[in-house]
Amino acid sequence: MKVSASALAMGLAVAPQALAWGGLGHITTAYVASKFVSNTTEAFYKELLRSDEPDYLARVATWADSIRYSKWARFTKNFHFIDAHDNPPHDCNVDFERDCKEDGCVISALANYTQQSLDHDLAPWLRAQAAKFVIHFVGDLHQPLHNEDVSRGGNGIYVNFDGHNLNLHHVWDSSIAEKWIGGIHRKPYPAAEKWANELALAITDGKFAEEKEAWLKDLNFDDPIATAMAWSRECNALICTHVLPEGPEAIVGKELGGEYFDKAGPVIERQVARGGYRMAAWLEEIAMRYQAQQEPGLELMSEEL
Repeated sequence: MKVSASALAMGLAVAPQALAWGGLGHITTAYVASKFVSNTTEAFYKELLRSDEPDYLARVATWADSIRYSKWARFTKNFHFIDAHDNPPHDCNVDFERDCKEDGCVISALANYTQQSLDHDLAPWLRAQAAKFVIHFVGDLHQPLHNEDVSRGGNGIYVNFDGHNLNLHHVWDSSIAEKWIGGIHRKPYPAAEKWANELALAITDGKFAEEKEAWLKDLNFDDPIATAMAWSRECNALICTHVLPEGPEAIVGKELGGEYFDKAGPVIERQVARGGYRMAAWLEEIAMRYQAQQEPGLELMSEEL
């Protein structure tokens, strides 16, 4: 596993080319996760994160972005993405050995902080910090341009979106999601919670109900690298089909607020739902395994989502 020496030594965590999901994406994904964890797991994280509020996960979902450029956390800057050196739209693929930087990437970071979350020798505040990174990096894995190298994950490709000149990464981070739910006014939390409630219903009884179990088919808690790579490959494939369907050069300067948005919106919606559902399953495993280490007789089986 590629993890920086300082990360291992300090037991913490943050140096990127691309910014993470916009606040709306991260917060909504965390809200969705909170709908699918068990009561025991909810209590576990509320205690760890020192919050009794319903938004105990959502409130920490963007923390990893807020500290990434601070002096102590600069080493985590590359942990938010993996640079797939592929050739969209002709070939989309991700390779861990080829694409994960020597000081880490989102794949190794998720594995590292998952391991830290289970470490009984770490102080509670360090395990809480690790949990915040896990919550954030699961979200990052589900934004297509966090799984692509072209033009620094789209940061160097300038397009128009409803008349505004923006880089492509920002469009996929924020613009599409915000327009999809009708816009955001002031703070994103009320809008994110409303969207998460809608997505939770879609997962349990709506359009995602029949596919939700397939979302967990690659989840192997004993092999976090393989799990994260499966999610990354799935997300990277969207670069060829939806993000750059005609290639990087063809999209430069294009207006993306029309037909492009109509095709991209459902992709963003599904990725937020997937990310939240998978986050719930991952957090469930961490909580159960950590508690099982304290109670030897406790079975290491997650409750059915």
